[in-house]
Formats: sequence, structure tokens, C-alpha cells
Amino acid sequence: MRPLHFPWQNIAAILLCVAAGLTLPLMAAEAPAPMTSATVVLILFLLVGSAVLTLFRTPAIVNAAILFVGAHAAAWLLLAGVTGNEGTARLPFFLLIAAGWLLAWRCVTVLTHLKPRTGLANSLLRLIIPAIFGVWILIVWEAATRGAGIPFILLPPPSSIAARIAGSLPILAADVRQTIFKAVLIGYLIGCGSGFLVAILADRIAFLRRGLLPIGNLVSALPIIGVAPIMVMWFGFDWQSKAAVVVIMTFFPMLVNTVAGLAAAGQMERDLMRTYASDYWQTLLKLRLPAAAPFIFNALKINSTLALIGAIVAEFFGTPIVGMGFRISTEIGRMNVDMVWAEIAVAAVAGSVFYGVVALIERSVTFWHPSIRGG
Repeated sequence: MRPLHFPWQNIAAILLCVAAGLTLPLMAAEAPAPMTSATVVLILFLLVGSAVLTLFRTPAIVNAAILFVGAHAAAWLLLAGVTGNEGTARLPFFLLIAAGWLLAWRCVTVLTHLKPRTGLANSLLRLIIPAIFGVWILIVWEAATRGAGIPFILLPPPSSIAARIAGSLPILAADVRQTIFKAVLIGYLIGCGSGFLVAILADRIAFLRRGLLPIGNLVSALPIIGVAPIMVMWFGFDWQSKAAVVVIMTFFPMLVNTVAGLAAAGQMERDLMRTYASDYWQTLLKLRLPAAAPFIFNALKINSTLALIGAIVAEFFGTPIVGMGFRISTEIGRMNVDMVWAEIAVAAVAGSVFYGVVALIERSVTFWHPSIRGG
């Protein structure tokens, strides 16, 4: 037999399962449809079995698979059992959820130590690890809200939010089209583009550089809730006013980062370009802009989230009867909390995708930079 090892997550999970087994049942006596004894035994078998099996020094990928199946199958059975029995879960239920979470933690730990041999395997691993982490945030959220009977108005469970998203796809699509594909994208392109061009001028003209950067710090400190209503008064209630807010929020981060990036090229490299008789524009295109690329993409990534926040907040102060900010402010007044969370979830996914696209473009453009080569 191969030697054993004793990860603390496995040991803690086994102890939690023992404690839960000694304090059964999982549900209070008044539960409408308590879990059967066979289901409870199966849950304990999955958790304890996967924890014990992975004590052996088997291949890491096998251990990860066992932990993954055991933790998530047990969690699915626990959540299925508490659905319809909201507010009746007892301490053993939460102990078993904690045991599954510990095994998922161990699964992620094992996966992080794998050494993929191909680029595809490495990319899949980079997706699986955060996916497991995110799924368990939702599992714990679902278990806490349903098991403890948290009022729906305070915090709806993720399953209710998912059901609301599935049932409101046309409304959510219209809101995304109004907020993201009009206000955010147009404002983002104008704000980042103009900030980049003005940074080039400021780098060329010392007067602009010394005058604009202090103003940039001032404008960056302006509260959006003060700027948004003014933009609505100037540009109307449609998406143009929200795009104007996005322009203001994205212009100066791009300006400041680009100016800093243009100064990143070393003096030795500049002297070398001068020995080649390069003029300002040749030096800018072949040396200084490539050196500034990490700064520029840093501004693009920062602005990808600022733009979405700015557009949504601006819609609180006047908009047609469509848009993510409009929907949030309207539905919270009607106490439709699940719809509010649905809009928040869609905004979070959209912002993450936007950020991810910019990051992928950055990796393809600045592949030579040490931060990219290092992974």
C-alpha cells in the first residue's frame, strides 16, 4: 500500500461529518418533506468516502476528480433536500455543507499543483479553478438562504435569481442593448480614444502636460451622482447623456496612464533612436508607444469597469423606460428583489466579459512584456 498523507481539509471534513452524524437529523421535525435516511447516508458516504480515498498518494488528477465528484454530488443532494424545507435546517446540515466546501478547497489545492503539458490543458485548468471557487460561493449562498430561512426580501437564493433571469430574457436583453451596446461602448470608445489622443498632444506640448494633469486629478474626484444629472439636463434622457458620463469617467484615466507610459522608455533607448536619426514620430511609434502599451491597457481595463458603473448610475437620474439602471431603481421600489439581483448578475457577467476581452487583446499585443511572459 502506498504511504498516506493527511491534508488538513480532509481531516476537518471527516470530523465535521462525524459531528453531523452524531447530531442527526438534518431537518427540524416540522419540515414539510424531510430528507430520507437513505439520502443522508449517501451524503455521508460521498463526503467521508472521497475524503478517505484521497488520503492515499494516488495521481493528483485522480484525487482531484474524486474530491470534485464527492463534494459537488453531496452539495447537490443537500440543496435538493432543503428546497421546500426553507428555514428548517439544523446544525448538521450546515456541518455537511462546510465539509463539502473543505473538500472542494482541497480539490482546488490539488489542481493548482498540476503541471499541464499542453497549452489547452493549461487554459482549461485556469478556467476550472476559479469556476469551482465561484460555484461554491453560490452553493454556500443557496444553503444559507434556504437552510436558515433568510427572508426573500433581504437576500434571495441564487436559484431564484437564475429563474428570474431565465424568465426575463427579453427584458434583460433590451436593458443590455440600451446600457451596454449604446451608452457604455460608445462612451468608452470616445472617452478612451480622446484621452489617448490628448495624451499624445500633452506629451508633445509641455503646456498641455502641465495644465491638464492637475485638472485630471480634479475631475477624477468629481462625484458621479453630481455629474450625471447635469449630463441628463444637457444631452437629454436617452443614451447620449449616459455616454457623456462614461466619457468623463474614462477620459482622464486614459490620459494619465498614457502620459505616464510615454515616459517609461529608458534614456538609453531614446539616445539609441537619436543615433539612428529618428524624428519624434518615429521614436513615438517604434519605441515609446510599445513601451507605453502596458500602461495603456491598464487604463483600458480600469475603464472597462468604470464605464459600466457610470452608465448604470447615470440611468438613475433619467432614462427611457429601458436600461439596467432604470430597471434596478424601478424594481427595488416594487420590492422585486430577484429582478434587481438578476440585473446585478447580468451587469457583473457583462463587465467580466468586457474586462476579459481587453485582457486577451493585451496578451496578444504585449506578448513580449515580462508580466505576460511570466504567465
